[in-house]
Amino acid sequence: MDVQAGALYRYFATKQDLLTAMAERMMDGVADAAAEADSGDWSERLSALARAMRAALLARRDGARVFAGTYATGANTLAFADAVAGVMRAAGFPDDDAARALYTVANFTVGHTLEEQAALQLGNGGPADPGVLADAVAAGTYPHLEAGLPALTSTDFTRLFEFGLDLLIEGLRARR
Repeated sequence: MDVQAGALYRYFATKQDLLTAMAERMMDGVADAAAEADSGDWSERLSALARAMRAALLARRDGARVFAGTYATGANTLAFADAVAGVMRAAGFPDDDAARALYTVANFTVGHTLEEQAALQLGNGGPADPGVLADAVAAGTYPHLEAGLPALTSTDFTRLFEFGLDLLIEGLRARR
């Protein structure tokens, strides 16, 4: 906005109002992902929306942290929420389940992206050192963690996101 930090409060009454406006700005165009999905299949449209939300949050430093807990009710955020609920309702989910699926997908996406951004910022702006977890696991008796250490220390966040998203989709598909 090209103003000093204190001057922002002429535009926003509180810090929460500023964060909510920032969250709303980040969501601009995210709802369009459902219409742009190649397939008419509900799961592809839902996945496209989750991926678009993740991309929007990743496009801004601390985007997920800014978005989390704002409960924005602007047109961009509501359009995204409506698109998710619409995909679910069109797939035959009852209204209550469509609303719950919206919360589940949004919370998973925000939570994953929050952790992803935090990991990428550790260590003076570089990726988190996976060796720290590996050393902690090796120092104790954690055979189940040790068996999964390659996945646990992976910095392939897209692969991790897609795995979680697939779990959500398959769970929703089974429930349907």
